[in-house]
Amino acid sequence: MSKSPLIGITVDSEDPGAYSNKPWFALRQNYCSAVTNAGGTVVMLPHDAAAAERYADLLDGLVVSGGNFDVDPALFGATERHATVKTKDARTAFEADITKAMLARDKPVLGICGGQQLLHVILGGTLVQHIPDAVADALAHEQPNSRDEPGHTVAITPDTLLHRIVGTDELPVNSAHHQAAAHDGEAVVINAVAPDGVVEGIESPAHTFCLGVQWHPEYDISEGDAKIFRAFVKAAG
Repeated sequence: MSKSPLIGITVDSEDPGAYSNKPWFALRQNYCSAVTNAGGTVVMLPHDAAAAERYADLLDGLVVSGGNFDVDPALFGATERHATVKTKDARTAFEADITKAMLARDKPVLGICGGQQLLHVILGGTLVQHIPDAVADALAHEQPNSRDEPGHTVAITPDTLLHRIVGTDELPVNSAHHQAAAHDGEAVVINAVAPDGVVEGIESPAHTFCLGVQWHPEYDISEGDAKIFRAFVKAAG
């Protein structure tokens, strides 16, 4: 029987209220099922920056998940902060540390939505802080319909890791973000773009498997989504 790769998934955090009167961690179940269905074994990762190096030693691959928050603009050198930006500093500090530790070991990293944005920043890029203010005639990137339905399509860049994985020039994707990776970063290859020009995917050719997608492939709305998780887990095996 072949070994099932150990995949860490970063979790979200919330202040007391709703689920508990104490601070709590949370992760949608479909993140875990997407990894297990692809053949991985999941470990959910609390925000312990001091343990980032130890986790990186133990894990075979890392998923940096999304959430309803933003990367601090100061981390990519911005001197102004858009009014819509809200941060979770402890979460971002841990995710940055463990992502850097995994990349230093050349272990597979998959960034999803906000995880893709953080990955872009770690690789030297900057972010568009609020798409409606920065992109003329922008699509509804915070789609009004259900997340388990597509909101728009993306064009996949030929001769990229993502294109080799999904095997198509276009994918339908869901969309739940108001920020995006900018068209910058010398270490970054843009592998997917929305019809309005917004960056929807990035990768780093300097690493064996370093991939970020702006959408949420854990919802499995296309065969391409499942292929992304299978390729990631295979790379971690």
